[in-house]
Formats: sequence, C-alpha cells, structure tokens
Amino acid sequence: MTRSDIPAEQIQSAYAELANIKGILADRGWFPATSGNLSIRVGDYTPDQFQFAITASGKDKSVQTPEDYLLVDENGVPLLPTKLKPSAETLIHCEIYRLTGCGAVYHVHTVFNNLASAIYETAGAIPLKGIEIIKAFNIWEENAEIHVPILPNYAEIPKIAELVEGAINPQVPGILLHNHGIYAWGATPFDAKRHLEAFEFCFEYAVRMKSLIQ
Repeated sequence: MTRSDIPAEQIQSAYAELANIKGILADRGWFPATSGNLSIRVGDYTPDQFQFAITASGKDKSVQTPEDYLLVDENGVPLLPTKLKPSAETLIHCEIYRLTGCGAVYHVHTVFNNLASAIYETAGAIPLKGIEIIKAFNIWEENAEIHVPILPNYAEIPKIAELVEGAINPQVPGILLHNHGIYAWGATPFDAKRHLEAFEFCFEYAVRMKSLIQ
C-alpha cells in the first residue's frame, strides 16, 4: 500500500481511535494547557516511508471537534489538504516510528513525570526496580530493573529528535524529556496506552519513594 491509496475509512478509523484515547487521557488531566500529543501509524511501514495520524497543534484536548487530527508522512509533512498544523513535536514522533516501527506514540505532561525527570536529571535516567507493574513492558524477571532515559528539553525540537536514536532501548518503550513529559509507544495503540499508564505509575512511585527515604 502506498501513501496515496490508504482508504479514507482507515484514516478516519485512526482519527476515531485518537479521539477515544484523547478523551480518556484528558479526563485524567494529562493534557494541561493544550500540552501533549498523540499519534497512530496508518498503513504500511518501512523505516524510510510511513505515515501517521497526529493531534493538531494548539487544540484543547478536553474538547472533541471535527478538526483535531491530520495525516502526516515520515517527515511530519501533512499528506492531505488541511489548515491544521501538526504538533511542534511531530519530529520526535517521526524518529520514534522510524527507529521502532511501532503502531502508536503517546506524549503527556504530568506533575509526576516532570518531578521524576528533575530528581534524576543528573543520572540521565530514572531507575525503576522491583515494581510489579514493570511486567506491563513484557519484562517478567523477578525483581526486574529498568532505566527510563531522560533527554534535555531543548527549545529546538530538531535538537531533541537527533538524540532519540541514542536513547532508544527496545525493552523500555519510553523516553522522558526533562521538566517536560513522557513519550511512550507500543506495537498497537492498546500497547502504547498500557505502557504510558505503567510509566506514570512508576514515576509517581519513584517520586513518593524518594521523598520517604530522604
């Protein structure tokens, strides 16, 4: 399937799935002040050619409208006529899709993921060990340990995108931007949601545990 012959109903299905997850996460308060962005890959994938549906820039994600999403290519360029602008952070989604071939990428800003990134900034990653919900990442070892990478939050998005490849760990489907938010992904939209929820649980756990042992 080429980008030109993706059925309209497949694109609309991706938009509908984005609307559903957007509503769920907005109800949790994970998109303050129009922040965050969500995307779902549409159609076939190769590392140098793919397309995905993504939330439009500057929209109130607690509200559903007919103009909340657009389809872009592997460079983040809109593929269909639209007045909408893709999120400023679309290039980060592009890199994650290119490097992983995943099916969806979800990015949210929460108090706990920001606090965790600040606490562990100098370490460059958040260490998580022995937490049961790590199994959500299909890691089943007893007392499993993972490290969630933290990248600097540069004002220039291309500078962040350049660092994504070096931060990707196939076992850890997430990257945290310092004082910004988490990017979580998965093979399917369902997997991406599960991973996002697991990361957020772990970040809250890490922050609360740190406060208890100080």
